[in-house]
Formats: sequence, C-alpha cells, structure tokens
Amino acid sequence: MDYRESAKAVIEAIGGKDNIVSAAHCATRLRLVIADNSKVNISRVENVEGVKGCFEAAGQLQVIYGTGIVNKVYDEFIKLAGIEGGSKEDLKAAAAQKQNVFFRAIKTLGDIFVPIIPAIVASGLLNGLLGGLSAAYPDIAKSSVYEIINLFAGAALSMLPILIAVSAAKKFDGNPYLAAVIGFIMIHPSLINAWSVASMEEAGETIPTWSVWFGAFDINQVGYQGHVIPVIIAIFVMSWIEKRLHKIVPAMLDLFVTPLVTVLVTGYLTLSAIGPVFSKVEGWVLTAAQSLISLPFGLGGVIIGGLYAITVVAGLHHMYNMIEAEMCSLAVPMNTWMPIATAANVGQGAAALAVGVKSKNKKIKSMALPASLSAFLGITEPAIFGVNVRFMKPFVAGCIGGAAGGIVASLTGIYANAYGITGLFGFLITAQFVGYYAMVMVVSFAVAFIVSFVMYKDPVEETENATTTLKSPSNDSNANTSESASFEETIYNPIKGRVIPLEDVPDQTFAQKTLGDGMAIIPGEGKVVSPVDGVVETLFETKHAIGITTDNDVEILIHIGLNTVELNGQYFESHVSEGDKVKKGQLLISFDMNKIKDAGYNTVTPIIITNIEDFEGIEKETSGNKDTTDKLMKVY
Repeated sequence: MDYRESAKAVIEAIGGKDNIVSAAHCATRLRLVIADNSKVNISRVENVEGVKGCFEAAGQLQVIYGTGIVNKVYDEFIKLAGIEGGSKEDLKAAAAQKQNVFFRAIKTLGDIFVPIIPAIVASGLLNGLLGGLSAAYPDIAKSSVYEIINLFAGAALSMLPILIAVSAAKKFDGNPYLAAVIGFIMIHPSLINAWSVASMEEAGETIPTWSVWFGAFDINQVGYQGHVIPVIIAIFVMSWIEKRLHKIVPAMLDLFVTPLVTVLVTGYLTLSAIGPVFSKVEGWVLTAAQSLISLPFGLGGVIIGGLYAITVVAGLHHMYNMIEAEMCSLAVPMNTWMPIATAANVGQGAAALAVGVKSKNKKIKSMALPASLSAFLGITEPAIFGVNVRFMKPFVAGCIGGAAGGIVASLTGIYANAYGITGLFGFLITAQFVGYYAMVMVVSFAVAFIVSFVMYKDPVEETENATTTLKSPSNDSNANTSESASFEETIYNPIKGRVIPLEDVPDQTFAQKTLGDGMAIIPGEGKVVSPVDGVVETLFETKHAIGITTDNDVEILIHIGLNTVELNGQYFESHVSEGDKVKKGQLLISFDMNKIKDAGYNTVTPIIITNIEDFEGIEKETSGNKDTTDKLMKVY
C-alpha cells in the first residue's frame, strides 16, 4: 500500500491538518486528538486504504491499521500534517484537556477507584461467604476461625480512606506514603469512630469538639471511616502543597521541610475544613442516590436500570464506585445500587446471547456467545462494545431488560453488603435476598432476550460474507493439493496463565477481531516467550507489543495488556531486537505484572494472527490454565 496516500486520505477525512491537535501511535492504531469532532467523517476514514476500523474513545480518535503498518503511516501522517509526533502521555493529556470538567472529574474517580477494587471485592466476597455460612450454621459465628476471617472481611472498608488516599496520591503525583499518613489521620483511633456517632447520639452522649480557626468554628472529633470525597479532596490539596514545596524549598532542606509542612498543613486543613465541608457534600450525593432508587412504583429502578449501560458507553459509570462506597460505609452496609446494576448488566448479556442464538453468521456467533457469558459475570464491555452497540437494536433491548429488572430491584428493596461485584457473583454479597436477587436477574434476562431476539436480524453484508472461504497462499491454481492440505502452523502459548477467548477481551478492537483472530491470556507471570520459531519483525519502543513472522509467513502479534502503550516502556524489558531470529520458548519480553496492575492497567494479553485472511482457518485449543509448553492454536 501507499502509506503516504493513506495518511493523506485520513487527514482529509478528519477535517484537514488544522483540525489535528496531537498525534501518536501504538502497536496497532493511530491515536489522534481532534479539535472539532463534527468535521470527522468516520465512514470515510474506514474506507481509506489499509484502515481496519475507526472509533472514538477517551477523547481520542483511534484509526486502526495493525502492526507493521501503523508506524509507517504515522511517519507520513506527521510529515503531511506538519506536526511533531507526541508521546503517549502528551496525547493523553491533550485528550483530557478537551473534555469538560465533569468528564475529567469522572475519569479521575475511575483512575482512583479501579486499582483498589480488588481489595474491596475480596472483602465483599468474604462478607458474603461468612453471611451465608452463619445463616446456614448459626453456631459457626461463635468460632475463632469465623472471628478471624470476619476481621479480614472488614479490613478494606474500615481502612478505606487509607486505600483511597494512596491511590489518589498516585493519580495526583503526590507521595503515597504521606497520603497514607493523611488517610490514617482521618480514621485515627483518637477520633470517635464515624459508625458509632448515631448510637452515641441516641444514648444522649455528647460528641467532643475542637475549636478551630481561632475559635471561629467548633468541629466534632469524629473520624471519616467509609468516606470518599473528603479523602480525595484532601489528597489533591496535599499533592498540590507537596509539589509547590519541592519547587521552593532548598534541596538541602527539602527532605525535612517538605514532608513536615505538607502533613501539618494538609492535616489541619483536612480536619478543620475539608472533612466537615465535603462530608456534607458527600451526604447530599448519597441522599440523592437513595432518593432516586426509592422513587414510587419502582420508577428509580427503571431510570437507573435503563440508563446504566448508556453511562458505561459514555464512560460515566466510574462515579458509581463512589456512590456504592458511601452506601457500604453506613453502620449497616446497604448497597441498593448493585442489584439494579446487575439488572442492567444481565440485560446486555441476554441481548447479546439472543444475537448469538439467532444469528446464522459464525463470526457473530463466536463473538456474541462468550461475550454474553462475560456480562453475566459482571464484565459487560465485550457484550456492549463487541455486539450490542455494533447492531444497536440489541443494545436497546438490553436497556429495556435492565429497566425491567430495575423495577424488581427497586420494589423489593434488596441490597448488597459490599460493592465491586455484580452478576452471578452478586449472590455472594446478597445472600439473605437470594430469591429476590434471582428474580431481578430472571426478569432482566427474559425481557432483554425476547426483545433482542425479535428485533435482531443479521446484516445482509455479514450474511454474504459468512459464506466466503478464506484462501491459503498455497491454494492457487498451480498449487499441489496435498501440500495445501498438509500445511499447518502450531502456535504455542507465549505466557503462563489462563487462556480466554479473544471475544472476552474488554477492548472492541481485539474483541471484534479487527486486527485478526486468535486468543488471549490473563498472565500468571511476567514473562513472554516466543510461541514459534521465526523472526522478530516488529518490537515497539514501548516494549508492550511484539510482532513475529514464522517461516510459513504466519504473522503473530503479542500485545501485553490494554492501553499499556501509555506506560512508555515503564515496567517492560525486552530481551530481543527487531530482525532477531528466535526459537520457540526463547524469552522475548519480561514485565512487572503487579506494577502494571497498580498503575490501573489490565494485563490481559491478546495473541493475534494478523494475516489470518491468507489462510484457510484457525483451530483453537480449549481455554483454561496453560504453560508455555502447551499448544494455543493452529493455523492451516
């Protein structure tokens, strides 16, 4: 292909070079920040030579080319556009600046909460298991083992301000250890436990106070257990103070002065102003959410259940973590939001399942069926982006199902005692309402499935393409038939871990097989070895992706994690170079899984055959835990 002409056509389709704010590229796609999105003609971009897809996400226009091509198009693109290539962080910052304050605030909440969700999930599951066991066997609650595990179950919620403080410090570029100190100050044992205040007031006990700001105000000596907004604001202020001090304090005094002043000033501001003011604001948010859910006739459930998936598409759903955390911070955790969220997720899963059942297209079936299972387990992105939004009618059906299940959740008043879990696993944290929770899922499933099944029809072009046979390079008129039939390339597993279908990857480019077919791995260790004998054709400078071509011209892309290009090579180390010949099992790249996860990135790793159209087909091994000596798939 003519890379220059392709780049030129993209520039014209997006409104010209004056409409480009910034540009960068990753292993598979151009990432552009556009000044005026109304000038972008998506369909025209998708028809440009070499372009495999185009979509907008996180304030970026992403034009998919594929490995080995995107970097060449990018070089021509920046020349024609007359701009300098930006780093991934520059592009991310430019995209964030384009978004309004509300969307930036929502994204910030997501960036803070996503890393700590595993800790919350662990506590939630333990709470659910203990609740179920104590209901079935009441005497177990008297045992020492129960008491010990119950202590584990409550740890994350009781220490939530510290977890949030550390995560927020990473987001705001502050010192996480100073942030932990501020978080601990907010729940210090010398303060009255926030969960004890109500019982003290009922008993007529006086809450001790402090006189602050030269006697202008009195504040209660109460901790902030379970609070969210005050902690985030406090750490934002702390990070701002710390960074300013680093600039003005002489280097020889910085180690002593900056931490001292930062903790002293932030701590006083937190207890005397930030905490009291923003705990009120947080109370208003919680009251608004609870009032919405409790609207008469289940109307709140209809609204939340029906609109929930739309907020997922818009990227607004991260704010629900804050609402659920506040609900769980009550003396008796009552997360009434989770069952309605489950209704919405199950609705999208059922709608995708209906597509998989009804469709006669093998590609659509292979995408829709596993995506629906993922949604039933609480992960809806494959179903929403890979299937439902693509065909739209199933998405609408899923929203209708979510609204129907939301009515049941709202009218029955069921709630969970933790958050971070929806779908089938939600039974573990709503053990005392098993019947009602099951009813929510059944109603949502039935309505969404029926509506989607009735409304969905295979697109004409998809049905026609379903009968097209992929041709191998050896299947030309002069080829020897026996040689064609005997061609087979075995690809071994490059990473120890759990193998999952490509359709379950929460990234529409991979899930929709835009770049090719294959499988994905949830890594169990941070080492990537060569799955074949071949040549390293592409090794990106960020080291998050590598392309290998076998002797039979099978092109393999190994993409470590999702959006990990934004790490700019941090936590990755390459052990080979472009052009190197490699053997099966040879170490290619090592990476620090835990640090990548802590940075908020998903480590799921797609293994893609990028030129699958050149061959007859692909045979995949079963999913599950695999070693690097195990087969992953065969190309024939």
